[in-house]
Amino acid sequence: MPTASVQAQRFKVLLAGVFSQILCIGIARFAYTPLLPVMQQQSWISDADGGWLAALNYAGYMLGAVLAASIRTIYLKDTLFRIGLVLAVLTTAGMALTEHFWVWVGLRFLAGLSSSGSMLLASGLILHWLIQHRQRGELGIHFAGVGIGIVVAALAVELMLALAMNWQAQWWGFSALGAVLLVPAWCWLPRPVKPVVGSAASHQAPATPPSRTFMRLMLPAYFCAGYGYVISATFLVAIVEREPLLAGAGNWAFALVGLAAAPAVMLWDLIARRIGYLGALIVAMLVQVVGIVLPAISPTLPGVLISAVLYGGTFLGCVSLVLTMAGRLYPASPARLMGQMTLAYGAAQIVAPALTGMLAEASGHYYVGLWLAGGFVGAGALLLAWLRRVDQTAQRLDAEAKASYATP
Repeated sequence: MPTASVQAQRFKVLLAGVFSQILCIGIARFAYTPLLPVMQQQSWISDADGGWLAALNYAGYMLGAVLAASIRTIYLKDTLFRIGLVLAVLTTAGMALTEHFWVWVGLRFLAGLSSSGSMLLASGLILHWLIQHRQRGELGIHFAGVGIGIVVAALAVELMLALAMNWQAQWWGFSALGAVLLVPAWCWLPRPVKPVVGSAASHQAPATPPSRTFMRLMLPAYFCAGYGYVISATFLVAIVEREPLLAGAGNWAFALVGLAAAPAVMLWDLIARRIGYLGALIVAMLVQVVGIVLPAISPTLPGVLISAVLYGGTFLGCVSLVLTMAGRLYPASPARLMGQMTLAYGAAQIVAPALTGMLAEASGHYYVGLWLAGGFVGAGALLLAWLRRVDQTAQRLDAEAKASYATP
C-alpha cells in the first residue's frame, strides 16, 4: 500500500477510535453525569438512587474490562467491540423508555459493559492495525476521544435544556447522536487480518513480569486512584448545581473537564519522559487531590472551574500511564496486567458512587464524599512514592521512560 494511502487509512483508523470513545464513553457512560441533576428535578430519583445507578454502570465497565483481558483472539475482540457500539446506542435509547429503577439498573450496567469496548478493545484493535502497517503505536489521539466525549455530553445537555427538552427527550437526543457516531466508528476500523510472517506485528519483545512488591503496592494505589476519579466523574454537575450561586454552571464545568482531558494523555507522556512513569503518576494524583477537594474548600465559580481543569487534566493521564506500563511489562499481551489493574480500579468505582450518594443524602451535600475521595487519592500517591523507592521493577520502568526522552 503506498505511503500516502497508509497515512490516510491511519487517520481514519484513529478517528474510528475517537468516534467510538465519544459514543461509548461520552454518551453511553458520561451523558448520565450532566443529566443526573435534570433527572432529579423532573423525576423521582434521589441522591442515593443516583449513586447506585452510577455504581452499576461502573460494575458493567469492570466486567467488560475483565472479559476484554481474558480474550486472546483478536477476531473475537473485534466482534465484541462492534457489539459494544450497538449496545451503547440501544442502552442510551432505553433510558428514555421507562422510569422503573431496576430497568435503569440493567441499562446502566449494559452501558458500562459497552464502554469497556471502546476503552480497551478498541485500543488493542487500533494498536494491532498500527503495528501491522509499521506505524507508531501511539494512542494519544484515541484517548483524546474521552475528553471530546465529555465536552459533547456537557454541551449537548446545555443545548437541549435551552430547547426546553425534558430528561426523556434528552436521552432520545443522545441516542440519535450515538446512532450517527456508530457509522464511522464501525466502518473506519478495518477487520483484523493475520500478520505476515517476518513483519513487525509477528515479533514482540519478551515479557518482563513485575515483582510481587510492585503488584502488592500498585493494586491498592490504583484502587485509590479509581475511587477519586469516579466521584467527580459522576457527581460534578450535581455538586455545582446544588450551590445556589453556581446554578447553571454545572454543564460548563463538565465541558471544561473534557477540554482539559483531551490533550492530557500526550502531556503526561512528555512528563513521564522527564521524571519516569511512576514519578508522573505520583504528580498526576497529587494534582488530582487538589482538583477533587477544591469545590469543598471554595464553592465559588473560580474554584469550580480550576477544579474542573485540574481533575480533567489528570484522571485520563493516570489511566494512560498505567496502560503504558502494562505495555512495557507485557509487550505481546498488556491485557494480562490490565485485567488485574482494572479489577482494582473498577472495584473502587462500584463502592465510591454508592457510598458518596448515601453520604450526600444523609448530610445534604457532597463535601464529605469529596474529602474522602481526596484522601483516597492522596493515600494512593503515598503508596506509589514508597513503591518507587523500594522496588526494582518501578525503578526500571522509570529508567526506560527517561531513556525514551533521550533517544532521538
